[in-house]
Amino acid sequence: MSDVEHRAGFVSLVGRPNAGKSTLTNALVGQKVAITSAKPQTTRHTIRGIVNREDSQIVLVDTPGLHRPRTLLGQRLNDLVADTLAEVDAVGFCLPANEKIGPGDRFIAEQLARLNRKPLIAVVTKTDLVDRRALTEQLLAVAKLGTDVAGPAGWADIVPVSAADGFQVDTVAEVFSRHMPESPVLYPGGELTDEPEAVMVAELVREAALEGVRDELPHSLAVVVEEMIPREGRSEDNPMLDVHVNLYVERPSQKAIIIGKQGARLREVGTNARRGIEALLGTRIYLDLHVKVAKDWQRDPKQLVKLGF
Repeated sequence: MSDVEHRAGFVSLVGRPNAGKSTLTNALVGQKVAITSAKPQTTRHTIRGIVNREDSQIVLVDTPGLHRPRTLLGQRLNDLVADTLAEVDAVGFCLPANEKIGPGDRFIAEQLARLNRKPLIAVVTKTDLVDRRALTEQLLAVAKLGTDVAGPAGWADIVPVSAADGFQVDTVAEVFSRHMPESPVLYPGGELTDEPEAVMVAELVREAALEGVRDELPHSLAVVVEEMIPREGRSEDNPMLDVHVNLYVERPSQKAIIIGKQGARLREVGTNARRGIEALLGTRIYLDLHVKVAKDWQRDPKQLVKLGF
C-alpha cells in the first residue's frame, strides 16, 4: 500500500466566452472532448473531461461562458453555470493573457465570490500570445482583481498556462489536484468523458458548422442528433453507422449560410465532422445532415426544451 493518499473531485472551468476553457480541457485530458472555436459562446453543454493522474483524478466541467444574458437561452446558460458551481470542489477562472481585464471579467469574479464557497484558482490562459513583460503585467492585474472581489486572501492560486504549446498544463493539473478531497477514483481508469456519444457527435457537427462563418451564427445554431443506427446487412467485420443530424437556425438567411452555394458548404461541414465522429466512435459512418429553420428558438421556451436546453 502506498502512503500517498489518492485525491479525486470536480473542477469547474468558468470565464467569459472564448477565454480558452474548452482548449484547456482538451489539453488537460490529452484528447478532444470539448469543441473549440474562435467564435464566442460555442459551448452549450457541461462537457466533462476526466484527467487521470497517478495520485489523483480530476473531473473537469467545462461550462458555457458566464455573461450578462440578453435572451432566454443566455439566462439558462448562466443558470447552468450557477448549478454547476454548487456541485464542484474547486473553480478555475480562465482569463486570457492577451486581453485586458474588463467589465465582463469583473462581473464573473463578483458572481464567483458571491455564489461560490470553494477554492478559486485564476488560470491565465493563452500565454503563448504575449511576451514576458505583458504576461507579468497581466498576472499582477489578475492578482489585484482577486483581492478586489475576494478580499485580502484573493485567489487560492494563480497559474499561467498555454494549452496551445503545453506550457504549464501539467502544473494546472497539479494545482487542481491539491484542492481535491481524498477519494478513490470516481470513474474507471481510462475513461476521458462521461458525455453521451450523441451529445459529443452533435458538438463535433456544430464545431464543423461554425468554422469560417459570420459572427452572428454561433448564437443561432443548435444541433440535434436524431438517431444513430447500425447499417442493416453489414457484417461485424465491416460495420457502419447511419447518423442522422438536424442543424437548427433562426432565419432562412442563416440556413443559406450553412448550406452554401449549391450545397458546397454543407458538404464540407459533413466531411470535416465525419472525420471527427469516426475517430470518436471507432467505426465508419454515413452522416446525413439537414438544416432547418426554428424561428427565434433562443427566446421560445418550448423550442429550447425541444432542442435540449
